[in-house]
Amino acid sequence: MNDQTIARIRQFTEDRDWDKFHSPANLAKSISIEANELLECFQWSDIDYDLQHVKEELADVLVYCRDLLDKLGLDEDEIVNMKMDQNEAKYPAEKARGKSDKYSKL
Repeated sequence: MNDQTIARIRQFTEDRDWDKFHSPANLAKSISIEANELLECFQWSDIDYDLQHVKEELADVLVYCRDLLDKLGLDEDEIVNMKMDQNEAKYPAEKARGKSDKYSKL
């Protein structure tokens, strides 16, 4: 996410004095709620969905994720790369390629 978009999200929250509601737990709940609204876009079909609605719900998830990163003082690149290191170790390409098995089954 670029700096201008991050600043816009932060300003939106500040302008409405909503930070007081943004506890880590509340933000995590909001991420889950919005993720379920995103999932609802695909409830009855994997191919027949409203892309605009998907974009709106995905944006809500991303905004709450950005808010939680800020609240916890985390850097998204750092935590994503940390998790990718773990995933690469658990799912070596030579064992996992073309398979959807859990790492313990590889």
